Amino acid sequence: MTTQKTAKFRSDYRTPAFTIDTVDLDFHLHDSTTRVVAVMRVRRLSAGPLELDGEQLQLRRIAIDGSELATADYELTATQLRMADVPDNFELTIETEINPSANSALEGLYKSGGAFCTQCEAEGFRRITYYLDRPDVLAIFTTTVRADAETYPYLLSNGNLQRKGTLDNGEHFATWHDPHPKPAYLFALVAGDFDRLHDHYTTMEGREVLLELFVDKGNLARAGYAMQSLKKAMKWDEERFGLAYDLDRYMIVAVDFFNMGAMENKGLNIFNSKYVLADTATATDWDFIHVESVIGHEYFHNWTGNRITCRDWFQLSLKEGLTVFRDQEFSSDLGSRAVHRIDAIRVMRSHQFNEDASPMAHPIRPDKVVEMNNFYTVTVYNKGAEVIRMLHTFLGEQGFQAGMRCYRERHDGQAVTCEDFVAAMETANDTDLAQFRRWYSQAGTPTLTITEDYDAAQKSLTIKVQQHTPSTPGQIDKQPVVIPLLFSLYNAAGQRLSVTHEHVQRHESGSELWVVNQATATLTLTDVNERPVIAWLENFSAPVKIERNVDLSVYTTLLAHAEQEVTRWEAAQQMYLHVLLAGVRQQGQIDLPQALIEALRHALHAALDNALKALIFTPPSAEELVEYFQEDAPLEAIGKAVQQLRDALAEHLEDDFAKVYHSLTADEKDLSAQAMAVRAMQNRCLYYLAVATPQDYAPKVLQQATQGQSMTLQQAALEFAVHLDLPNHQQALGQFEQQWQETPLVMDKWFAAQASAPQPETVERVAMLLEHDKFSLRNPNRVYALVATFCRNSLCFHRADGQGYQLVLRIIKQLNTLNPQVAARLITPFLQWRRYDEKRQELLKNCLLELQQMDNLASDLAEKVNNALA
Repeated sequence: MTTQKTAKFRSDYRTPAFTIDTVDLDFHLHDSTTRVVAVMRVRRLSAGPLELDGEQLQLRRIAIDGSELATADYELTATQLRMADVPDNFELTIETEINPSANSALEGLYKSGGAFCTQCEAEGFRRITYYLDRPDVLAIFTTTVRADAETYPYLLSNGNLQRKGTLDNGEHFATWHDPHPKPAYLFALVAGDFDRLHDHYTTMEGREVLLELFVDKGNLARAGYAMQSLKKAMKWDEERFGLAYDLDRYMIVAVDFFNMGAMENKGLNIFNSKYVLADTATATDWDFIHVESVIGHEYFHNWTGNRITCRDWFQLSLKEGLTVFRDQEFSSDLGSRAVHRIDAIRVMRSHQFNEDASPMAHPIRPDKVVEMNNFYTVTVYNKGAEVIRMLHTFLGEQGFQAGMRCYRERHDGQAVTCEDFVAAMETANDTDLAQFRRWYSQAGTPTLTITEDYDAAQKSLTIKVQQHTPSTPGQIDKQPVVIPLLFSLYNAAGQRLSVTHEHVQRHESGSELWVVNQATATLTLTDVNERPVIAWLENFSAPVKIERNVDLSVYTTLLAHAEQEVTRWEAAQQMYLHVLLAGVRQQGQIDLPQALIEALRHALHAALDNALKALIFTPPSAEELVEYFQEDAPLEAIGKAVQQLRDALAEHLEDDFAKVYHSLTADEKDLSAQAMAVRAMQNRCLYYLAVATPQDYAPKVLQQATQGQSMTLQQAALEFAVHLDLPNHQQALGQFEQQWQETPLVMDKWFAAQASAPQPETVERVAMLLEHDKFSLRNPNRVYALVATFCRNSLCFHRADGQGYQLVLRIIKQLNTLNPQVAARLITPFLQWRRYDEKRQELLKNCLLELQQMDNLASDLAEKVNNALA
């Protein structure tokens, strides 16, 4: 059981009294009694006892310089091994036993299916042996793994393979050596029987690297795309950042039971199979995109996370925010930059802004942590990436790369802080980023209120920007932050207008750049011959909200004429929001202006990328609309408005959707960006056609859901059938299940399609699916597919009778002891209980109180529950 933990504060950081220079690990693997012998070279740094972290371990032996210690020579608690009297430099030997089969939390060493696997970030290594389990202790690891040769033919760990051989008792061994010092969280071990895909890559330095992918038996045909993605990532990092790989081999292992997406352990990445296995029959286009992105992300960590790592876990965004930025750039350089940028913006607005408004709001560099697992968040990762992107916007590509070079030259092989990264950017660009640092320490989403005053007589435009960041837990008063505002001016005919002002510069992206760093900033432009149409915050140049009072014609002009593709998408979103929010205020009665219909019709037939068109015709969801109501959110009116907008678009544009739909064709096995874009638009058109005339298009939806050769088309059609409650949706579900019941990742899509359905009876449907023979609480992917998807289904989760709350509450209670990390992720929609009406508030609060009063509530959950109720 995870024990309750006390809060740690960033301000309390102290260097350890000891460090560990080398560690030799010997694993004798067994399902229930794995023996681990650790031989460490320990060196004193300052006065004090040696205090090693350890949880759920059976201690068998301790020796210092070969002399075994008596029990009186040390103190042992549930979380620590303490030795008060030790030499300044010595060899420490510790032998422990662990039970991998009983490790349902999937932290430390555990059994995944028939294989042994590890997950040590953030604090899992302490479940393997007693150790200084903190990221600022960097050691050179040598690991020997022994196990039954027939059952576990592959024995893998970090670094380069030194030797392997057979033993007399039917076992074999392998010894691995990692020459690069690393913290314990980057340790990895895998033992199992896999299919293996191998290839080679020659780095720009001439190093020949063996590439290996290990997947479950029978899945080899679905591993090729991941291998190609890895080679693309290695080449891209050399070309864009000048970074080459530094070991003789690079290994990836895909496992089904994994709490996270993937882990960047040095030389041996362990992946959730969701982000490795992909072919056109079983993976959607977005699955392929995510495989490429996550493969790239973990590879890019080799330099931004492994070679330079975090001093402490408060600095997590040092490696994660930077590496998310790098993987976003990788995807954008290889695919559609606009589509990938829009995807990142939607994550920020639908998830990160929500987190900023919740009781768990925190800066990208938190000041206080109880359970570190709770801070692997969209704030640390995605907002962290936006902060890095702002630096890139300020400094430009050349300046940013100069800062990266300075950062590597100063800190390669070290454990450092976010401050060290910003300081390197300052030095390389001879600039002052003192105020910019507030983005690291200040929580919350700033709101910019923009007013535009045009004086026709003087031909001048005065722009006033006011920034305000709401209070967040522990931070009442907010200081102004530095905001790079990218913008463009157009005339009413859609022609771009030039801007001349000492505080405005043309940015390399093509937009104008105005840096706002005061609570109130004013900009006056002269020689403006007519009232301009302004696109603000182009490319989402800062993680902020914007409030402005403008006519709908501004957005119709931008949708038709803006040079930036992201700006066109943004214009459509703002038009939808204008209509939806007005409809919510009218209790769900929307009014679709003719100007909006014509603007959308024009966009539908314009020479735009089909992927961008598909996004333009995807209005904000109910979940996104809820973010606009900090109290008494009118869920029923939101649901009604969303449905009415969908129906109105389908009705007014049916003929146009039909014309476009029948003009689109793409090879179902073609994975080019162009083919993916065609499929995205095919699906958008089919959706609206099924809404407009279900009697005509339901058979087409069924055919696509059950006979499609592309999972992109098949999954989308299944969702349409279920979400639109088409007459044949049960047939679609039955045939899809029959076809894919033995393919776990596709069955996850089947569960998710039903959990995301907007009908009120989805609550009962999810309850029934919990009893399905393919559902297991022990499989994180299946829990995320069914339960986490339902939690994001705002209208159904928040059903007025509270049954959605009770359903998820029961699951959280079970996962509290089974897998606390997963349980803590499911608690998110309960945390903002104050946002809803009085009845829902009471129901949600009672659920939180019931959890708070549980015996042995896991620390992962306790921190979030206590914060929500504070």
